[in-house]
Amino acid sequence: MADVPHEGSEATPLGSAKGGPPQAEAATAERNPADASPVENPWPRLGRRFERALSLSRVVVVVPVIVLLLSALASFAYGTDVFVRSVTHVVDDPELTTHNLGFLLLLTDLFLIGATLMIAAFGLYDLFIGTSGANSPGVRLPGWLRMHDLDDLKARVISMIILVAAVSFVVGAVESKGGLDTLYLGVGVAVVIAALTAFLHFGRMDGGERS
Repeated sequence: MADVPHEGSEATPLGSAKGGPPQAEAATAERNPADASPVENPWPRLGRRFERALSLSRVVVVVPVIVLLLSALASFAYGTDVFVRSVTHVVDDPELTTHNLGFLLLLTDLFLIGATLMIAAFGLYDLFIGTSGANSPGVRLPGWLRMHDLDDLKARVISMIILVAAVSFVVGAVESKGGLDTLYLGVGVAVVIAALTAFLHFGRMDGGERS
């Protein structure tokens, strides 16, 4: 005759012999969440943070922009100082002499150098920071100062360098006594201008083909 279980005695669950009920498996999964879901890869998040920091590093270009603007201001100040100190000689001798013509050309050269430095400063700021466009409130620039790529900056700076080189040659030719020195100077300036013009022309063609 089978034994009847006494009161208070615990009956063994039916599922214990088969490895436990589904509730036990769920509890095991809760205790080990790493086995239930894969670990999140931290590299995409780090990559996004690095890209954000790299984008913010463009602000460093403000340093050369400030230096270029100060250099342009120094060139303008130097040209003004030369004018103030030399204008009395021009007034005393108003005739178009070699000295007076060289003086005027020197002033032109100094102010052109300052303008070139300013163009380079505006170009770097516009390319890297990009807040001086037409739609930017409070910032109004002429159309020829708005630069969209490095070709625009290169074209404007090289054009100013060519102009400065031409004026410098005229200053040297006016103040020289003629002879082979002037010829050599002219040939050297012409070679430099031709090289810069060719570089500007073919550089734009290569850039257009790559794009």
